[in-house]
Amino acid sequence: MNAPDLIAFELDGETLRAWPGESLWQAALRHGVEIPHLCHTEGLRPDGNCRSCVVEIDGERTLAPSCCRAPTPGMQVRAQSPRARAAQRMVVELLLADMPDAGYQWLDEPEDEDATEKIAYSAYGTSAGGQNDHKFIGQHGELNQWAERLQVQVRPALAALRRAPLAPDLSHPAMAVQLDACIQCGRCVRACRESQVNGVIGMALRGADARPVFDLDDPMGLSTCVGCGECVQACPTGALSAKPLVGSQAMDRSVDSVCPFCGVGCLVTWQVRGEKIVGVQGRDGPANEGRLCVKGRFGFDYIHHPDRLTAPLIRKPGVPKRMPEPGADWRDTFREASWDEALALAAGGLLQLRSAHGPKALAGFGSAKGSNEEAYLFQKLVRTGFGSNNVDHCTRLCHASSVAALLEGVGSAAVSNPVRDVEFSDLIFVIGSNPTSNHPVAATWMKNAAQRGAKIVLADPRITDLGAHAWRTLRFRADSDVALLNALLHAVIDEGLVNEAFVRERVEGFDELRAHLAAFSPEAMAPICGIAAPLLREVARAFASAKNAMILWGMGVSQHVHGTDNVRCLIALAAITGQIGRPGTGLHPLRGQNNVQGASDAGLIPMMLPNYQRVDDPGALAWFENFWGQPLDGEPGYTVVEILHKALAPDADPHKIRGMYIMGENPAMSDPDLNHARHALGSLSHLVVQDIFLTETAWLADVVLPASSWMEKTGTASNTDRMVQLGRPAVAPPGDARADLWILQQMAAGMGLDWHYPGDESGVAAVYEEMRLAMHGAIAGITWDRLLCEGSVTYPCLSLEDPGQPIVFRERFPTASGRVRLVPAGLVPGDEQPDADYPLVLITGRQLEHWHTGSMTRRSEVLDAIEPVATASMNAAEMARLGLVAGGRARIASRRGSVELMLRRDDGTPDGTVFLPFAYREAAANLLTNSALDPFGKIPEFKYCAVRVAKA
Repeated sequence: MNAPDLIAFELDGETLRAWPGESLWQAALRHGVEIPHLCHTEGLRPDGNCRSCVVEIDGERTLAPSCCRAPTPGMQVRAQSPRARAAQRMVVELLLADMPDAGYQWLDEPEDEDATEKIAYSAYGTSAGGQNDHKFIGQHGELNQWAERLQVQVRPALAALRRAPLAPDLSHPAMAVQLDACIQCGRCVRACRESQVNGVIGMALRGADARPVFDLDDPMGLSTCVGCGECVQACPTGALSAKPLVGSQAMDRSVDSVCPFCGVGCLVTWQVRGEKIVGVQGRDGPANEGRLCVKGRFGFDYIHHPDRLTAPLIRKPGVPKRMPEPGADWRDTFREASWDEALALAAGGLLQLRSAHGPKALAGFGSAKGSNEEAYLFQKLVRTGFGSNNVDHCTRLCHASSVAALLEGVGSAAVSNPVRDVEFSDLIFVIGSNPTSNHPVAATWMKNAAQRGAKIVLADPRITDLGAHAWRTLRFRADSDVALLNALLHAVIDEGLVNEAFVRERVEGFDELRAHLAAFSPEAMAPICGIAAPLLREVARAFASAKNAMILWGMGVSQHVHGTDNVRCLIALAAITGQIGRPGTGLHPLRGQNNVQGASDAGLIPMMLPNYQRVDDPGALAWFENFWGQPLDGEPGYTVVEILHKALAPDADPHKIRGMYIMGENPAMSDPDLNHARHALGSLSHLVVQDIFLTETAWLADVVLPASSWMEKTGTASNTDRMVQLGRPAVAPPGDARADLWILQQMAAGMGLDWHYPGDESGVAAVYEEMRLAMHGAIAGITWDRLLCEGSVTYPCLSLEDPGQPIVFRERFPTASGRVRLVPAGLVPGDEQPDADYPLVLITGRQLEHWHTGSMTRRSEVLDAIEPVATASMNAAEMARLGLVAGGRARIASRRGSVELMLRRDDGTPDGTVFLPFAYREAAANLLTNSALDPFGKIPEFKYCAVRVAKA
């Protein structure tokens, strides 16, 4: 925008320039002038109801709220005039006069819940014992800060009129509600209803009695609140506060970093007191703009759990490798050891197996929960130290089929557009994903788009919370993804909705696809997928005719034996309609863990070197042999499931896996057919596990190495939007736990590798810079120094001057021809169909509160309190048919195993199916799942197998 487009006005004698659409308050803040404010904050729609931000405008009789008023050319504004200041001080004084003196008393360690409630409800003001005896709720936050800055003192006459105390609501595990401190500013309502679009908080009553309520005036803990804490972050007085932050707000330090959970990559600030993280604030990052979910806001305390590994462990002689009984003591299985002894045994055992049986006898599982630098060094260690490409990580279990189809079709496995691009979409097609639970902050952008008029199409066998915001829902039969998508493709072609120019200029294989789709009309596919033909045609027309339409998908698409075919269909749908290469369009597989994208980019894939260069490409192999100074294996390695199969191969098999090094992965919970997977892990001659807890996998190890959590390290991660983001340590690892990069280097030295990376942050920087070179240009412009300065940069970024490219494929695709390649997909049934013995279909997935295998979130006090027990979900009719009741216990059995757990009613779960989260070790969903693989992505079929359900 040119300077003439700016609006010049005067504020307190200084000339400022505002952008069109800015308020006086925003323009002032951008120029470093902060006008008092309470009901307004950046990121929320201004309401102008507190009047603490009033300013005087020449020529106007009344004062104006600066948060709601736009500047006009030549306007003369005074925020610090005697009249404006008097009004601002009066507002702050009146609000402060109603505040409790010090808040409610809270015992440090209440004897029981009743004691906590009794004290919280009855005590008011300062205790006779003094403040040192108690924690105090409510510090009045921003209100007190403005009182200090404006030098406001409450007059005794006003203090005497203070409203009567109200009983606090302490029913929620994470948050306290203390309406004595509420100023009716409405920030919590806007944060809940307009930012997060959860619709839980509203204002009840009128006038002086007005107050926020949850649902139908329910206690917060019994409401539909999802615990995102957006209201807490928005509240300016502490009327809504995080329980971990109750009391003194003094912090030893605040550390800017990145959330350690899902792939959205929210930026956060850790709040540290007494060498413990006690709180988290959402930071204004490109992916989250200050927003967080319940995991990001309240799931941080797992790092301080007493289960943390604090010393190396070595298995005692003769102790069998098997899963522990509940309550087992690790001391009966392991003994503590020094680092020298543990490292010598860990690396020495692998070296011995390599010498005796060759490099193919070893394998490694890296982690998508760690940093890019750790992923890069891990795969380098396996390739140069072990001598094979037997290295993989959890992308094999979530998006391997997406990667396979995207590399084949568009030449890149990364997303084409960031999630927030839904802001520019007219239609948002979400398939096989439950973003409100799995990517909650990403879901807020989708819900925001729906609020402004975008159409959401939700395609999934289950109707999840996003369905409440959807324009159309396609509740297709589980396992019929290809039938549904081919019907949409057929309708686009049949009704003349193909973007002919885009197909002519940028697509190859269209004629073959068109011929293939002749048999897949909506009318022919309706009986297979369970969606009426008119609805299929309506959705196809809406997608093709939308100015901008975007496709987002999750593991409901990828975790099938036909997962690659599913994604091939999505690529075709975007391509033949021309819905790619512009804002608000494109293909976006939502990444599950915080660094799935980065770990894949860094080379934690058995057939790919860093930046997806194939190991069997002679040119790429020669380059890396020269770069690393080591000979490399030119054959693709085994994938996750294949490695465990090879662990049980006969001794005569030359490729039998005999030793493994696992860093931050938990295949004894995450792999399909767990009895088989655990048997394979327990059969290894030598297993080294590096982790922060004694996970189910670590119980089967010969050596356990205590590692560092995300909050204890410096490193980068690449989120689902292709943003490389810098994380910083907030606290030190406990006990004798060590940084993962240090452990990797010690293991490399034990394997005979001569690595020289410094042991401090400069060593992390050195690894990053080496990785930057190895990635052949993708992140060429994202230097370590640039990350230190900017914190978050999107790739491709080809030079220091390149701001990064959030949207790719604008003019060509990175394929040999520069065109997107279409690959027809036929109907391939799931490997295991329901029958008389196992008549139901099992669908697995995540919950909002828990993540991955639960090793982190189930050790978070708040998250475990919200969702403490394993449950399976069925609809009411299905439960009635089977004689089951919600809240009762059931046994779910497949051909591989069984689990017992509580039943939950969920009418979004379709007939003939049961949904099971996989985070609970006591009812591990993967005891039931099928290890059948997609032939292209080699991903297991987690989303479909046959089970039966009966009363336990």
